[in-house]
Amino acid sequence: MDYISKTMSSSELSAIFEIPPALRNRKVQVIVLPAEDTVQELTKSPKRKLGFLKDIIPPLPDSFFDPLPEEDLQAWGM
Repeated sequence: MDYISKTMSSSELSAIFEIPPALRNRKVQVIVLPAEDTVQELTKSPKRKLGFLKDIIPPLPDSFFDPLPEEDLQAWGM
């Protein structure tokens, strides 16, 4: 089991939680142990199939990618 142990001033800990009067202004040893495993193993979700809207939205014609006419560009301020 992994753990962390550190000796420090109780005044440093007072920002995290209330220190009992008997431990104030003293050096204390802090030991951090895991209480429970909070990381759950994620199950792999099935891959989504791309193109699920292809029956709803028609495909773009090749002319969609042609440059805009000059009058359209001017209308857009380009």
